[in-house]
Amino acid sequence: VQLQASGGGLVQAGGSLRLSCAASTRTFSDYAMGWFRQAPGKEREFVAAISWSGGITNYAASVKGRFTISRVNARNTAYLQMNSLKPEDTAVYYCAAGPTVAGRTPTDFGSWGQGTLVTVSS
Repeated sequence: VQLQASGGGLVQAGGSLRLSCAASTRTFSDYAMGWFRQAPGKEREFVAAISWSGGITNYAASVKGRFTISRVNARNTAYLQMNSLKPEDTAVYYCAAGPTVAGRTPTDFGSWGQGTLVTVSS
């Protein structure tokens, strides 16, 4: 599965951004989708995941209540709506495809996009 993430940028604290992840595959609905992020000098960390149908979602504690993951299978696209952004949300955000929504580590997801940079200023 080829993935293309987009939508990053510079935003002030308290602002919002929506990231998109477009998939080049005829079997998009076969995959759970996830978002991870990696800040400079830190390991890649789990942000959110959504099941193939969209009926199950999981979030990291640090973003729960502020971020919303969604998908539109007819468009082969997953989204990450990020509200109430904080400077500590600054990172490169990656989308990924995998077999299960229960995955929370990078090794649980087999396909990755190239990443999009989100910078939150204070």
